[in-house]
Amino acid sequence: MKVGVFDSGVGGLTVAKSLQQSGLFSEITYFGDTARVPYGNKDKATVTRYALEAVEFFNGADVDCVVVACNTVSVTALEAMQQFSNKPVYGVLEPGVMALQQLGAVNDKTRVLIIATRSTISSGAYQKRIEDLGVEYIDAIATPLFVPIVEEALFEGPILQETMRHYFSPLTKPDVVLLGCTHFPLIAEQISQYFGGVATIHSGEAMVAWLQQNLDLPLRFEQTPIRILASENVEAVKRTAKHWGLSL
Repeated sequence: MKVGVFDSGVGGLTVAKSLQQSGLFSEITYFGDTARVPYGNKDKATVTRYALEAVEFFNGADVDCVVVACNTVSVTALEAMQQFSNKPVYGVLEPGVMALQQLGAVNDKTRVLIIATRSTISSGAYQKRIEDLGVEYIDAIATPLFVPIVEEALFEGPILQETMRHYFSPLTKPDVVLLGCTHFPLIAEQISQYFGGVATIHSGEAMVAWLQQNLDLPLRFEQTPIRILASENVEAVKRTAKHWGLSL
């Protein structure tokens, strides 16, 4: 099975890496809309228009399904993409919630921190689904500055540290951090360390687990080649892919 991966920029590479390492797919085609990133500060109509343009691209691509590796698109435009796509389209929202549930130790006393773009947080999609698990202590904050930090490959250092202090200093220490943007796994280790080593939920790993549970994927491939495309500066996307450990 060949899979397409769509994201607003480089963040979806974290999902692509998990898909590549899983050995479940024969080939990956990645498209990052780097010319128009970030999506998280744009209105629903604009995000939906961009998402449907991605559908048009993947409708003509040699892929069997599409993974939307963007939480903003997943909570605002997934249904529209599914309606106009000529192949199955899967978002990262449900896999992320499933991964939280599968931690095992999550209960009504667990304190969950959700960090994401403004659009994802304001949609309330994650909050609602996590409340349905019986979790009472939920902090959900928009952390949009992390997106350009990742896009600029500032994966560590004083800018990242100061940004984390800006967002996190008012908060009570969480038990788990749900990374509600696929850019954020690139700084997951730093976020975990800020809170003293708490668990983080990675959209890529969650996506692989969800696909294994919901699709018939019996084959295993020793190597999964990836083709990286972008609406702007594809070489920068490839550099980030190498930094994140993808095999190009």
